[in-house]
Amino acid sequence: MATDLFSLSAQVIDSGVATEPVNRVTNELIELADDLAIVESFSHSIVWRSDEGLVCFDASSAATGRAVVEQISQWSPDHIHSMVYTHGHLDHVGGSGAFAEYAQRNNNPDPQVIAHENVARRFNRYRYTNDWNVAINRRQFGGVRAEHGLNIVDREAASTKEHFLPVDCLEPTVQLNTFREMLFGDTRVEFHHARGETDDHLWAWIPEKKWVFTGDFLVWNFPNAGNPQKVQRYPIEWATALREIASRQPNILLPAHGLPIQGADRINRVLTEIADVLEQVVRDVIEMMNNGERLNTIVHSVRVADDILAKPYLRPFYDEPEFLIHNVWRQFGGWWDGTASHLKPSADEHLAQEIAALAGGASILIQRADELARAGDLRLACHLADLAGYAEPNSASIHTTRADIYELRRKQETSLMAKGIFKAAAKESTQVVERNT
Repeated sequence: MATDLFSLSAQVIDSGVATEPVNRVTNELIELADDLAIVESFSHSIVWRSDEGLVCFDASSAATGRAVVEQISQWSPDHIHSMVYTHGHLDHVGGSGAFAEYAQRNNNPDPQVIAHENVARRFNRYRYTNDWNVAINRRQFGGVRAEHGLNIVDREAASTKEHFLPVDCLEPTVQLNTFREMLFGDTRVEFHHARGETDDHLWAWIPEKKWVFTGDFLVWNFPNAGNPQKVQRYPIEWATALREIASRQPNILLPAHGLPIQGADRINRVLTEIADVLEQVVRDVIEMMNNGERLNTIVHSVRVADDILAKPYLRPFYDEPEFLIHNVWRQFGGWWDGTASHLKPSADEHLAQEIAALAGGASILIQRADELARAGDLRLACHLADLAGYAEPNSASIHTTRADIYELRRKQETSLMAKGIFKAAAKESTQVVERNT
């Protein structure tokens, strides 16, 4: 079975074509090498049988944690000695309560939890902004089916609980800053911190075995470096981390999403190409910022070549380059986008009412939006549909068309981020129609 996964990833990388899902969520364990296994879930849990007990890299989500633990217990009777959080996102830590429950059931202590010190800060932020996080994850994932091999059902379930961060989630007990070396029996493990998708990310390296545990530095999609609803991402540091990982010449790479990869040359190729793309987008955005361009101009100018985005580990099925541009601007340019009227804008409703009056009514705006959508200009159609909806917020006819336009736009998008937000917009209008008919 191990060779099946490695062979599959090799075939996909070497051919540049993915004919089947590369992000698999089976909740089944596959042994990859002696004393090394993966439970393919959302996220995976990678399990190493050390001389001191099992070391698990990531706990998967609250919805999948018990299934993951059950698979691990069938593979090895050894106690779970350590849990490593590669970072603090829910699909990596939410299932930890099931690991603690399993330990208690077998009269073992809770596993020590190794994490970067910012994970604890993240947990506090999640508690402080609980309702906001529940809302944005519902919008991000709600109504979006598993497409292109990316299964999001488990993550959605985890996010819709009353507590965004599960109350039984294990807190970190071993916290590190930039680097720590630990011994498990006679085997040395290095834990490295680097900012990328998060500010609390770790990657782990076992020099003796040439295994690297990368968490979400590789997700077998375009890097999640631009999520429009989440906090700052760090593409430059992300690229640096990928190059540092590649420099170790690992023989096995173990991601938290997607297929494991075997072979130093193949691993180097994947990591280097992802780093190249991140650096290219940042370089192009910064060059235009230095030339005094507005964000709007940059968004419509900076591009990643189609042949690059066609690579199986760079497809924009989760995040996408356009959203990364916004995050680069936010990191280096603040929140103002360079358009003077946007610094202290009128309320959307007031602007919409004025434009509708000039156009001859909100019905004219929504009619034109419908025409544009049918002609394929969905970007402009959505602007006009929003203006019509703001101008007449209780109009069932206007919101029926607005819902149709956003549903059409959702179907045209590739990234889950865009699909989720556009689906939420369609739902908003559908609710207006239901209330007013």
